[in-house]
Amino acid sequence: MSGEPLAGGLANAGAVVRIGEVVERPAPPHAAALHAHLDGLRRRGFDGAPTSVRLSPDGRREQVTYIPGEVALPPFPGWAMTDDALRSVGALLRRMHDAAREFPAGVDWSGEFADPDARGAGLVLCHNDVCPENVVFRAGRAAALIDFDMAAPGRPVWDVALTAGYWAPLLDPLSASAHYPAGLDPVHRLTVLADAYGLGADERAALPAVIEQAVGVCRAFVARRLAAGDAPFVNAHAAKGGWARWDRRQAWLAERREDFLAALTG
Repeated sequence: MSGEPLAGGLANAGAVVRIGEVVERPAPPHAAALHAHLDGLRRRGFDGAPTSVRLSPDGRREQVTYIPGEVALPPFPGWAMTDDALRSVGALLRRMHDAAREFPAGVDWSGEFADPDARGAGLVLCHNDVCPENVVFRAGRAAALIDFDMAAPGRPVWDVALTAGYWAPLLDPLSASAHYPAGLDPVHRLTVLADAYGLGADERAALPAVIEQAVGVCRAFVARRLAAGDAPFVNAHAAKGGWARWDRRQAWLAERREDFLAALTG
């Protein structure tokens, strides 16, 4: 594998390279459908995502277009955690969702972070992993989303909840201090994200409960990776404090639930 290695990520660490204007990386099992969806986003007017280039003959590697810009890596720099940067993340996510209401049917999309209540009308193909490492910035504003491997159908509010977890961040103060600048107000930042996205009144009222639901799904994902003996996740889990960190986070969310609800519903 030749090319310029690209930093970031955990599951694909060291396996993603840039070759000119192309990024080559491990392909998810549903890569063909995902490529079709990415190209569909572009046709529907969303230019903030890679487009397909090709799949390797064995289906194990994929190539997508390279998107220039800056990506924030931990410890996250102050420029990526301003209110203006956060507003641009919310607006970008909304534009993506508006273009993602059509997506290939009958596909075995990723179940890792999928919305457990994805049913009925109004679903979009959620990104499900809008962490700072997966947002490309230009001039301090979010310009594109990358790494759609975890994409799956879901409620738009589900994707907002997962995104808020990374960007508010929705972490207890001890956990947040490991990678985020000091002084971030998660209650304020949650409302900034909701406002920038344009969440409706019903979704704003539902958001705190959906956030706690999403954290439970993320915890179950980690448990599966640990049970499988996935070395990068085993090492990261131990380094971040193990299950005590998850217990602390979930207790903190429960304690702040009414604060979040009051701020969102005003």
